Amino acid sequence: MQQNPTPPQPLRAGRIARKAFTALEYYLHVEAASGIVLLVATLAALIWANSPLAHSYHALWETPVTFSAGRYSFGRPLHFWINDGLMTVFFLVAGVEIRREIHDGALSDVRQAMLPLAAAIGGVTVPALIYFAVNRRSGDISDWAVPTATDIAFAVGVLALLGRSIPGNVRVFLLTLAIVDDIIAVLVIAFCYSSGLHYSGFAVAAAGIVIVIALQRLGVGSAPAYVIPGAVVWFGLFVSGAHPTLAGVVLGLLMPVVPIQRRVGQREYLPPALRIEWALHPWVAYAIVPLFALANAGVSFAKLNVGTGPAPWVLTGIVLALVAGKPLGVFGVSWLLVRLGACRLPCGVSWRGIGLAALLAGIGFTLSVFVAMLAFSDEAMVDVARFGVLLGSGISGGLGIAWGLLRTKV
Repeated sequence: MQQNPTPPQPLRAGRIARKAFTALEYYLHVEAASGIVLLVATLAALIWANSPLAHSYHALWETPVTFSAGRYSFGRPLHFWINDGLMTVFFLVAGVEIRREIHDGALSDVRQAMLPLAAAIGGVTVPALIYFAVNRRSGDISDWAVPTATDIAFAVGVLALLGRSIPGNVRVFLLTLAIVDDIIAVLVIAFCYSSGLHYSGFAVAAAGIVIVIALQRLGVGSAPAYVIPGAVVWFGLFVSGAHPTLAGVVLGLLMPVVPIQRRVGQREYLPPALRIEWALHPWVAYAIVPLFALANAGVSFAKLNVGTGPAPWVLTGIVLALVAGKPLGVFGVSWLLVRLGACRLPCGVSWRGIGLAALLAGIGFTLSVFVAMLAFSDEAMVDVARFGVLLGSGISGGLGIAWGLLRTKV
């Protein structure tokens, strides 16, 4: 009896391509819609913080929330649980997305990923240099990383407003650029904003990681089983002095990207990484990130002082870095590599499309605000930095929309 032949390579490649395309379409759809929710949350925070109810805005986030187990208790303000707790889930999804893209996505082929990878590095380096040039006289430039991150939800959301006239590969280029940007931001947070490290905490985190790997080897696919070891990793990093949200990235990168073989011989249809991404991504996009925006975008204009000390330089540096530095870095590096023959433009993407992605890369909200709160110890300077991020991101978004409307055939 003749056996069925092995499917030819093109058919296999086609199935893989369809799977990747479905995941990409899902990701872009969620990010585009969440950009609108994020904008609403940001505007709501600004209105609330500058209304007669401003006191209730600040009081809400300082409400103490305590978790107790027997004689042990751990209490922090609500603001902490949002920024250091819920944002861990944001970083978990980011870690899973990075892991999947490295395995079979835009970052799996070095030649394909080279251009957005280099563009992202340029989009971090040039804004940092501009910020350094503006603030070099202040003597403290530890806040250089504030204007270097791209907000995926806002950027993809603005791109979606331009409609189907924008080629799909422009969206892929921007998405890949933003993902690499996120990787760099995570590394910056890990190495530049973790101080006074206590290595006993790393031992606790390592124990949690060992448990996660052991559960995976045992074929445990139930997500609740990983909650406790994930909490151990988070607590270990918190004790160590590293930012606890990095636990999300660590756990995301550990997620298997192929279906798990269960102990009883059954094999899961979807890999854990994809299941976790599809399950958590809507919660992150429509709830966690907008809640983060609501809790952190409420800059009080009445208390904002941008005319004294380092404040005007910080504000100017952030705005210039986002509005000018990001496009110059992304477009300049892309042009240079293509000119030298090291890379090629993606199929169907012109220089006008690269210019559009470069302008939208200047929209840096979520991670930029997150880094600002790590970089500045003075609350007044945090407000200045947040205002600079909002202003620079708004200008970048406006320029991107104007460019896209004027150049519909990108």
